[in-house]
Amino acid sequence: MTLAIRALEQRKDLNEAVIDEFIENYDFPIVEDNAITFVFRGKVEEVRLQHWVYGLESAPELTRLGETDLWYLILDLPAKSRIEYKFDIVTNGKHEWVHDPFNPQVAHDPFGFNSVVHTPGYVTPDWTFFEAETRPGSIEDYQISSKVFGGERAISVYLPARFRATRRYPLLIVHDGMDYVRYAALHTVLDNLIHRLELSHMIVVFTQAVDRLEEYAADERHAEFIVEEVLPWVEKRYPIQPNPAQRGLMGASFGAVASLAAAWRYPGVFGRLMLQSGSFAFTDIGANPRGPAFEPVVRFMNAFRDKPGRPTNKIYMSCGIYESLIYENRSLLPMLQQTGMQVKYVEARDGHNWENWRDRLREGLSWLFPGPLWMVYE
Repeated sequence: MTLAIRALEQRKDLNEAVIDEFIENYDFPIVEDNAITFVFRGKVEEVRLQHWVYGLESAPELTRLGETDLWYLILDLPAKSRIEYKFDIVTNGKHEWVHDPFNPQVAHDPFGFNSVVHTPGYVTPDWTFFEAETRPGSIEDYQISSKVFGGERAISVYLPARFRATRRYPLLIVHDGMDYVRYAALHTVLDNLIHRLELSHMIVVFTQAVDRLEEYAADERHAEFIVEEVLPWVEKRYPIQPNPAQRGLMGASFGAVASLAAAWRYPGVFGRLMLQSGSFAFTDIGANPRGPAFEPVVRFMNAFRDKPGRPTNKIYMSCGIYESLIYENRSLLPMLQQTGMQVKYVEARDGHNWENWRDRLREGLSWLFPGPLWMVYE
């Protein structure tokens, strides 16, 4: 029992005014060392915490405080942990997922937003915020024709501040690129890291799939689209380094699978990969437990694990330890290292979400494409 709730429970005059005072005096959730106290207030039948921490009890129930309308739950998590959550409230037998009304901290994603809390030691990186002294790069939007998929495809191109057509730049192609911009502050991060000389001045291409669960699931058409259509299109319009060591692919979740699959099918084209929380499902025995959407991924990963070759030279991998995919990512690491590729692997006390991927951008990008002021980060 945390100090805040213990003090409240010991009150003999638990009434609405006492609860009002308690709510007024604290920020929520209450974080005391590594203990997080979640609080909900309302005349409801049941409250559960919906979180995305693999390994914790799923949807634990909040406890009602006496006969009041205050509900609470205490979780213990290690230092530097960051989690996203919602409340599942039941009223008249009906369930509704809601954000924490007492917590202004939220994280956005393509499905909306979640409430956020963290334990001591976690700090949102300063390089993810707008800095007035940083000169911003620009983003140009295009439609390109694709014979592989048929029809037009949207792509966007980031050009660094002080871009010059007379010099050649490293190239990074980012899967779910505009989602990285919207939910992981990638435009701001690129500007800041380039301004700080931690990252090379580079050209970044943002791609977006029409059906990502199909196209990114190691679809051969996607690899062909990236290498045979997107890459030549970029080369015609922008001064790109011809050296594969200065070209990279990046993605998270299924986007990481798409990056690895494209490099594997076209070895030697891209010398750098950044793979975040890769959905690298595979089977040694038995059936795939993750459902039909993962079947093409499993077939690819089984083939890749059997004969990985050397699709690239340098890979940065990251994964949250609160993700169910942590096993697959950990299992892939020694196999990649045995191929002779240079691999850096990082874990964080976070889940499968955009801000986890955002928080790894500085370390990953500057390791793959170091700027003049190259640093080693802890």
